[in-house]
Amino acid sequence: MKAAVVEELKKPLVVRDFPQPEVGPRDALIRVESCGVCRSDWHIWQGDLSWVGLVLPLPAVLGHEQAGVVEEVGPEVRLITPGMRVVTPFHNGCGACRYCVAGLSNLCDAPGRRTGGFAQYAVIGGADFNAIPLPESVSFEAGAAMGCRFMTSYHAVADRGEVHGGDWVVVNGCGGIGLSAVQVAAALGAQVIAVDLDETKLTRARAEGAVETIDARDNDVPERVKEITKGGADVSFDALGIKATMLNSVRSLRKGGVHVQIGITSAAESGEVALPIDMITMSEIEFRGSLGNPNHHYRPMLNMVASGKLHPESIVGERIGLADVPRVMESMGSFGTVGFTTVTDFR
Repeated sequence: MKAAVVEELKKPLVVRDFPQPEVGPRDALIRVESCGVCRSDWHIWQGDLSWVGLVLPLPAVLGHEQAGVVEEVGPEVRLITPGMRVVTPFHNGCGACRYCVAGLSNLCDAPGRRTGGFAQYAVIGGADFNAIPLPESVSFEAGAAMGCRFMTSYHAVADRGEVHGGDWVVVNGCGGIGLSAVQVAAALGAQVIAVDLDETKLTRARAEGAVETIDARDNDVPERVKEITKGGADVSFDALGIKATMLNSVRSLRKGGVHVQIGITSAAESGEVALPIDMITMSEIEFRGSLGNPNHHYRPMLNMVASGKLHPESIVGERIGLADVPRVMESMGSFGTVGFTTVTDFR
């Protein structure tokens, strides 16, 4: 099969023939129809997550935002059958640990096997648990977005942020995750303020439902937020993962506000950022992490997409072929992408 392969960290990916993954007893082989190029792929390619024990065995195929059609299943698979349209959560839970049993598969203790979607075919481990049927009315591009970025933002906004209609919400960073968070929060009735350094991304945020935007190059972000909201936001999200956006997010909150951390840090932070602890304590601010989206939370999200209340495909900025993946990965180092970049041609 054709695949975009990481031969060496930080070196350009190589599009070449690569062995098709074998199907285990509980696995499903899917023909990949769409796969997003996510910033997490870029972080892994850069070796940025080595401090949390994520070391990439080489050569490797990345791409964890996959949607496609089931081609083959292992002998122990009962619920998933060839021909089904599916999407799969990137965290690929085992289905049996205490977190999966409690409905928190995004925190699984023993994530199962899966292979990368920058390829014509990929394997989903534990298919009966992890292959989520994709309604016919939902496109493969939308499905791919719901493999990571869109579903991550949905969980962060709806579950971890507990956003309600009328809330003032700030989204710091308007990449794929940030634009998704803007769209989801707006759909839930929140008043969304989008923050970024790029006017093109802020324009996209307004199209996704932001009622106010702030160019962080020209403004003191927390002060501007407090001016707009008359006291501070109810909920604020850091969708990027750098020190500046994290601190702006926390400092933009009213007393009793909630900060939700979605973005993973880069090599500059290496997972460590100093926070204004006294402010957090005296204002009773909550700091919450958010990862992925539990498998059983897909149903309400998919229902909103199928009914037209959410539309992940509107965030797609560029549709590319497999041969373009190396170029796009390189451009992510300078934040050169707007919205989702999605592989739709695997020839």
